[in-house]
Amino acid sequence: MRTQQARRGPPLLAGGVALLAVLFFALPLVGMLIEAPWDDLWDELTAEATVDALKLSLICSLAATALSVLFGVPLAWVLARAEFAGRRLARALVTLPMVLPPVVGGIALFLAFGRNGFIGQHLDDWFGIRLPFTTGGVIIAETFVSMPFLVVAVEGALRAVDTRYEDAAASLGASRFTVFRRVTLPLIAPALIAGAVLSWARAIGEFGATITFAGNFVGKTQTMPLAIFGRFESGDLDGTIGLSLVLVAVSVAVLVGLRDRWLTT
Repeated sequence: MRTQQARRGPPLLAGGVALLAVLFFALPLVGMLIEAPWDDLWDELTAEATVDALKLSLICSLAATALSVLFGVPLAWVLARAEFAGRRLARALVTLPMVLPPVVGGIALFLAFGRNGFIGQHLDDWFGIRLPFTTGGVIIAETFVSMPFLVVAVEGALRAVDTRYEDAAASLGASRFTVFRRVTLPLIAPALIAGAVLSWARAIGEFGATITFAGNFVGKTQTMPLAIFGRFESGDLDGTIGLSLVLVAVSVAVLVGLRDRWLTT
């Protein structure tokens, strides 16, 4: 009975409102496709500045994703399994970049890791490392805004795992690392992959924190979103649309790839 009810068409009012909502999301994309400079699109995408921005976007976003996995998985495990004072505060701090305006995140990074920041000044004095307005600064900014997506996905999966399998492996003499590697990790692998892809997608589309902390220098810190902003600011609408279509295609590919994980049919 419930299956039959679920398969019925929606009520007229709900269907009409839903259609308006779909159009709200679809019409801007339709407008972009209509106005796209299809005849000159290939030239726009193969221009040297575009290729440099795309290459830098891929390098920085993949590096940010690697850092998110390296630090985010242990962090998610601690948040999901360990009991300690301040865990709620720690979780709030970890997820804060998901709701924090990116430009505010960029300012916070600058105040912490800038040349005169309370951490950045020591990095400069002791190791000669300067992060602002460098490619490394882009990676840091993208990691800051993208890692929470991976942490949330992995923590949720860890909480849902049946710990009896882990307990059984431990009772047979497996070390905690072996249990995690041979039992836990395979169980959370779908969530880990989904979280990593979402983290990467967020990193490659990052704008606010990047331009605030790393600037917008061609070939050095100008990623695709910053290149799009530069084209739009200069009045090059065709170039703006052409580069935007690249990120739209990436976003669609991510959603299609994650449909079995995040969407129901």
